[in-house]
Amino acid sequence: MELCVIGRALVRELLPMAACIALMEEAMRATSAGQTIQPPRWIVGLPGDRGRCLGFMPGAVSDPDCFGAKVTAVYPENGARGMQSHQGAILLFDTESGAPVAIVHGGEVTAIRTAAASGLATRLLARPDADDLAILGYGEQALQHLRAMSIVRPLRRVRVWGRSRERAEMFVREAMQFVDASFEVVSTVKAAVAGASLICTVTAALEPILEGQWITPGAHLNVVGSSVATAREIDSDAVAMSRFFVDYKPSTILQGGEFLAAQEDGRVTHEHIAGEIGEVLLGRKSGRLADHEITLYKSLGIPVQDLICARHLYLEAGRRNLGARMEF
Repeated sequence: MELCVIGRALVRELLPMAACIALMEEAMRATSAGQTIQPPRWIVGLPGDRGRCLGFMPGAVSDPDCFGAKVTAVYPENGARGMQSHQGAILLFDTESGAPVAIVHGGEVTAIRTAAASGLATRLLARPDADDLAILGYGEQALQHLRAMSIVRPLRRVRVWGRSRERAEMFVREAMQFVDASFEVVSTVKAAVAGASLICTVTAALEPILEGQWITPGAHLNVVGSSVATAREIDSDAVAMSRFFVDYKPSTILQGGEFLAAQEDGRVTHEHIAGEIGEVLLGRKSGRLADHEITLYKSLGIPVQDLICARHLYLEAGRRNLGARMEF
């Protein structure tokens, strides 16, 4: 059977942010409608105790019909090298024969779909007039989130914080080419989020960088950088004071570092999870209830997001006769 290999550049060409946000809506609906199989991610810490790990994310979807798995090596230090922190591939299978039909660049799909999922959550939960964005971090996800936020809300101001001011300034110079807004690099997280109506945390922090007392009422947060149970970007106050939404409740209960820490501190229980984004889309759960409310989307990333993107890329590459093809 023919195998199609879809590299990074082709993923970027065939998966524009606006289209990916629509795909994330499809993925989140399927997840909350019970049309998916998504076991917990299997994560293996690699030797050396440098935060490196290998992750395995298998899954299946009944509508649209597809299944496969993503295998990813996470190297947190890659950003300083100008490389993606997530290095891997998504393997997509034919649902009729079980034969592998596509290998897709996992790092680029992860980069785009993670921000697209935040874009979807922001569209559903942020105030309609939210236009003041704080980005905590300056890596690949910072730029992708800026793109996603600009699609779902008209941005007026963007403040950026990062541990290296030089790298934050480099990020802003690049970001200004994509979004027509007022940009500013700030020296503290507190200054970045003061008065912000949108906050995206996209760092590799292991301990909280954002305190709940700094968040302005009415803000919406996308908490993205931490993806394991032992890491968190925001403190327990921020979790407890927010209307807390997730991509997939079972994975959050197992691996959502911010939620687990707040639970251990006695600040929240499982009932604090207001719902999955898919439940809001399906009308089963309400999103924002009041303008002054703080809403929060905790992103861990789930297999169906990767699979629906990989399926889209495989079909689109086939229609355009693109991608490297070989007998397998």
